[in-house]
Amino acid sequence: MIFTERLEKLKSEYEDLISRKNEPTEGNGVFERYRYPILTAAHTPLFWRYDLNQTTNPYLMERFGIHATFNSGAIRWHDRYVLAVRVEAADRKSFFAIAESPNGTDNFRFRDRPVTIPEYGEPATNVYDMRLTAHEDGWIYGIFCVERRDPEAAPGDLSAAVASAGVVRTRDLISWERLPDIKSASQQRNVVLHPEFVKGKYALYTRPQDGFIDAGSGGGIGWSLVDDMTDITIREEKIINLRHYHTIKELKNGEGPAPIKTPQGWLHLAHGVRGCASGLRYVLYLYMTSLEDPSEVTAEPAGFFMAPEDDEYTGDVMNVLFSNGWIADGDGKVFIYYASCDTRLHVATSTVERLVDYCLHTKPDGFTTSDTVRRLNELITGNLR
Repeated sequence: MIFTERLEKLKSEYEDLISRKNEPTEGNGVFERYRYPILTAAHTPLFWRYDLNQTTNPYLMERFGIHATFNSGAIRWHDRYVLAVRVEAADRKSFFAIAESPNGTDNFRFRDRPVTIPEYGEPATNVYDMRLTAHEDGWIYGIFCVERRDPEAAPGDLSAAVASAGVVRTRDLISWERLPDIKSASQQRNVVLHPEFVKGKYALYTRPQDGFIDAGSGGGIGWSLVDDMTDITIREEKIINLRHYHTIKELKNGEGPAPIKTPQGWLHLAHGVRGCASGLRYVLYLYMTSLEDPSEVTAEPAGFFMAPEDDEYTGDVMNVLFSNGWIADGDGKVFIYYASCDTRLHVATSTVERLVDYCLHTKPDGFTTSDTVRRLNELITGNLR
């Protein structure tokens, strides 16, 4: 009876969680957060975590631990809001799984099985943070980080790693074709495919870095044009969105999801990283680039667009917001899927119109305290006039 009663309780609690209605909270005029995380470890199917056979698991123990669900690519597919979720097991290995919702803010359910991605070359120790891009060539591409142990690590150093960008493509989000990893002179994480051809070539947003964690001499978000997605070599790379001293992107910055095309330009969501007493602080920011030349930055508001709030501060890796997925509906509504602290996934909503207004009419960073005070006084003067 213990098995049966416990199973019924687990099923009831699971359905209550999955079907719970989400609701927006009061926003700042730019976006609205939603009250509940849309995906947590508890949202993964019971038959992933438990052996449901009473003979082999009489105490109904968890046999496969799920630790976190976060950092998800996103796409609108057949009237569903589809996420390629980074799921982290208790053994610290991440894998991808597809979760779908009818409305984009709640009732997300995982497909029965995780995504099986063929290996390329040396098997990856870990994979994570897939960006999905529906390209005008007709394919949906997924670019993700591939982590392997550093072959040049010193004896006894079991933390040194190397990062490269893995590539898959699909036409149905069911069957995935593995393409060769991206070749580059530097380590690459946070590589994102632009959704349109540029000068007849595929365009990539890159993030060159000297090491697995440290950007080092890597100056920020890069831009590279390549001929063929089935054999990518980054030969020329220019930095289009730079890191700056004493800003939200002092240590690192990286492109989030593929940009959204608007009449005023390409709308970009990115993350910035700075060091503080508690470690690395990750926040999100927006910028825009030209329609004619997507590598030309045309607007970037000062500071962060989103930073951790309330319960978002706490989790496996503290003080972190990260996003690699958003969806713009045909009516202009934007669903921003962001993770907090490498633990859980949230959603915020806005509109293309509001996000563009924010970018074009919020002052850029002047990089000094005196400029910050000047901008504030301008606003105050206008309001008190």
